[in-house]
Amino acid sequence: MHNHVGGPHAGVLFTLAESASGAAMLSVFGDQLERAVPLATSARVEYRKVAKGEVWAEARVLGTREEVVGTLDAGERPVFEVGVDVRNGDGEVVCVVNVTWTLRPHRR
Repeated sequence: MHNHVGGPHAGVLFTLAESASGAAMLSVFGDQLERAVPLATSARVEYRKVAKGEVWAEARVLGTREEVVGTLDAGERPVFEVGVDVRNGDGEVVCVVNVTWTLRPHRR
């Protein structure tokens, strides 16, 4: 799973970040699953430096719960971002990923 320069492969870093974004999304909107399906629709990634050693991810929903749930309450499909920092063992940010999510209301 390592690349040609000895760090984790870019795909590994992206998969970690996308998974963390889903965990953050569910921590804020998990109670909405009975009425909507969460879907990642796009992602933007920025690799900043070669990661060495262990890596970990920290994700946060950008925007407010009130805006997203309010849009869903209005019968519309909310779109929101989740920002993720992937860090190495020293805490340095090695990769930044923004994942765009939507909550698609269940069809009746």
